[in-house]
Amino acid sequence: METNLLELLRAVDTPTVCNAIEVAQGQRGFNDFTRGTMICSAPDGPAAVGYAVTAKIAALRPPNEPPEVIRARRMAYYKAMAEATQPSLCVIEDEDFPNAIGAFWGEVNTTIHKGFGLSGTLTNGVMRDLGDMAPGYPVIAGSIGPSHGFVHVTALDTPVNVFGLTVRPGDLVHADRHGAVVVPPDVITRLAGAIEKMQQTEQLVLAPAREPGFDFAKFEAAWTAFEKART
Repeated sequence: METNLLELLRAVDTPTVCNAIEVAQGQRGFNDFTRGTMICSAPDGPAAVGYAVTAKIAALRPPNEPPEVIRARRMAYYKAMAEATQPSLCVIEDEDFPNAIGAFWGEVNTTIHKGFGLSGTLTNGVMRDLGDMAPGYPVIAGSIGPSHGFVHVTALDTPVNVFGLTVRPGDLVHADRHGAVVVPPDVITRLAGAIEKMQQTEQLVLAPAREPGFDFAKFEAAWTAFEKART
């Protein structure tokens, strides 16, 4: 990914990316986004953007595999995160959802993953240590809780589901306090232009609405221009 595009995507929010994808596609109906309300560890920070490195975890019950198997899978997990193509984003499905209790994301793992160079985490699971998480490493999670339970890695490099969004290894994901979206590969090269066009189009309504004397007649004129220009 070009540096300029990466910087742009980190600077805009996920709703902007959703709208821009529709502009790039020339139609409505884009559907690859999360459903429901998620929790962001850094709601005022930049978006988390990167190619997905995926895994699954569970924590409600102790693992039924031998300890050496569990440890080997966990080490394979960390190796995959450390060697991921950057920009990279950790995407984890907690298989206990909606009853997830294992806070895999706290001070330790955010610090490790930030050190590996990942841009953040998207998960339907649990986070904790809210005052001690690694700065500059956002976690967009399903809930907050105090315990790690019996958390262990169950699968690596596999399609995962987070709040209704299917994420496959290597998908380009944009996530922030609104949730997350998977950017279709065929629009990536057109995304910067689509964002610019969308922002210009919105100004057709926003600019008049912010001026003194804005009334229905001015709204109607502005909205007519907006409808002609938007997707």
